[in-house]
Amino acid sequence: MAEGSPFSLSRRPAGRAMRRVGRLLLDAVLPPRCLKCGATVGEPGALCGACWTSIGFITPPYCACCGYPFELDAGPGALCAACIAMPPPYRRARAALRYDEASRDLIIRFKHGDRTEAAPAFARWLATAGDFADIDLIAPVPLHWRRLLYRRYNQAALLARALRRLVDRPVVPDLLVRRRPTPTQGHLRTAARRRNVAGAFGVQPRRSAGIAGRRVLLIDDVMTSGATIEACCHALHRGGAAAVGVLTLARAIRPAQPR
Repeated sequence: MAEGSPFSLSRRPAGRAMRRVGRLLLDAVLPPRCLKCGATVGEPGALCGACWTSIGFITPPYCACCGYPFELDAGPGALCAACIAMPPPYRRARAALRYDEASRDLIIRFKHGDRTEAAPAFARWLATAGDFADIDLIAPVPLHWRRLLYRRYNQAALLARALRRLVDRPVVPDLLVRRRPTPTQGHLRTAARRRNVAGAFGVQPRRSAGIAGRRVLLIDDVMTSGATIEACCHALHRGGAAAVGVLTLARAIRPAQPR
């Protein structure tokens, strides 16, 4: 059947109506629940009012480079002390929300607890936080294959794929590879984290031809010290990327320190 035939066009409203009916029936049997506390909400992938107001979304003013929030507006293009002392290897980094007591359980359940149904909602938050005008493609921070086998999914890749449906940019989930497993970094200081991930990432060889001169947006769930993000940025630049931007679901907020 031709794509533009009258019959094919007439089926589209009917298909949407059927999906709406199916959604109503499903909600009647299994009402949608708040992603954070489990209270009944109006639609899947939403937060209840109380949880929504508890989440610390990051909004201006913030550093024009790394996106670290400022207490006071320092004017357009203002940089934080860390970015002035040592400019990072990315053009711009943004995060949707603060990684704190209010958001930690929400993100940990997504990352380690198989709560992958949250990805579409998180992607909407990412789409609001990010700027995609100068981006050619999207790539997630990779997991080592052993950790991926254990966890069964890469949370950064889920975010990237969900974001693709909103911003119309191609996603290359295997653009980067983690060459070696690295120990968990939660107990390490910033310098030790950098040593831990130094040289751990590289561009997938079969993707190298497609990255030259491209502007890449790197996606991850949480930015803490920035060591993993920066190691990935260095790998992308070595692979020929023209520029790298960073977008994370959350970032740790602590007193800024020179890198």
